[in-house]
Amino acid sequence: MRIAIVTESFPPDVNGVAHSVVRVAEHLVARGHEPLVIAPQPSSGARSVTGAFPYEIIRVPSVATPGYGTFRLGLPSRRLAAALRAHRTDLVHLASPFVLGARGMTVAASLGLPTVAVYQTDVPAYARLYYHSGLGEQAAWRWLRRIHNAADRTLAPSTAAATALHTHGIERVWLWRRGVDAARFDPGRRSNALRQALLGADRSVLVGYVGRLAVEKRVDLLAPVSRIPGVRVVIVGDGPARASLERAMPGAVFLGERRGDQLARLYASLDVFAHTGPFETFGQTVQEALASGVPVVAPAQGGPLDLVDDGRTGVLVPPCDAAALRDAVAALAADPERRQSMGLAARVAVASRTWSAVGDELIRHYADILPLAVSAPPAVSA
Repeated sequence: MRIAIVTESFPPDVNGVAHSVVRVAEHLVARGHEPLVIAPQPSSGARSVTGAFPYEIIRVPSVATPGYGTFRLGLPSRRLAAALRAHRTDLVHLASPFVLGARGMTVAASLGLPTVAVYQTDVPAYARLYYHSGLGEQAAWRWLRRIHNAADRTLAPSTAAATALHTHGIERVWLWRRGVDAARFDPGRRSNALRQALLGADRSVLVGYVGRLAVEKRVDLLAPVSRIPGVRVVIVGDGPARASLERAMPGAVFLGERRGDQLARLYASLDVFAHTGPFETFGQTVQEALASGVPVVAPAQGGPLDLVDDGRTGVLVPPCDAAALRDAVAALAADPERRQSMGLAARVAVASRTWSAVGDELIRHYADILPLAVSAPPAVSA
């Protein structure tokens, strides 16, 4: 199959959408398919770090997101229709469609191509948070309904996300979770030298967070955790909230973005992983921590409800409750035997969720809707 993936985000972006698109495209190549990725043009300063990929990538014009200059919004472009024709696309995969993806849907329909829309970002919640009004949230859901209900199939990453989509009038929703690289994220990568360097002389328990540093991630909830005696908080990631978080947590270690094996060593060297964001449709960093054999404390909301087995692989706490988060971490910090048993169970729980298995599941979704292709209408300008 020739699959065109129209994505709102792609490397050098570091987020769940970009990561899953890379893994999907890799898997399609490995299975003998021919993917094409259409993504926003990165900023001029980041173009040299995008790396090489074993499939064609077409970049469209982009603009910086207001208040978040490192994230680029892809603009609707005439390149889309020309790219799909040149690729001789069989099916269009829309990754977290909203702006560029909406245009991708329109072009796919004009060419008679079947579409899979993957829901991954809780844009309505972000609209409510940033604009302090239900109006922005309602408008976001109206736009998402228009996009997803035009698709032949919508894939949701968690039961909570699927329920939200159904509740807001989105039809034809299937569950499609994300994979994890259990070979990279492995307890065997735990490093005593790294732990000693991060802990210093006066701490014994390492508590980590991995992800974007933005308001919606609520990393500020870790401030009380950073004051637990004997605990060192390590924050991996970057974003517009970093400066304020550094002021709020002077005792924490901020490492910036980390990738690959270096990130895997950091995960495995933690004693507890603390996830704070209440708007996760899945929670890939939670799954990577579990694969690394680390118990997770996370909000009992959204994607973590599917990932964390409360009391067995971690602890679920009320969302946005700093005291509950602190108390749960403190209890684990004081109980190394419980941490060890949870870590062992965590690894077992996710070790079989490979990207290969998840990728094959996605290909079956493609195969299900491929017969829905219709004869393409005469060429149109787009």
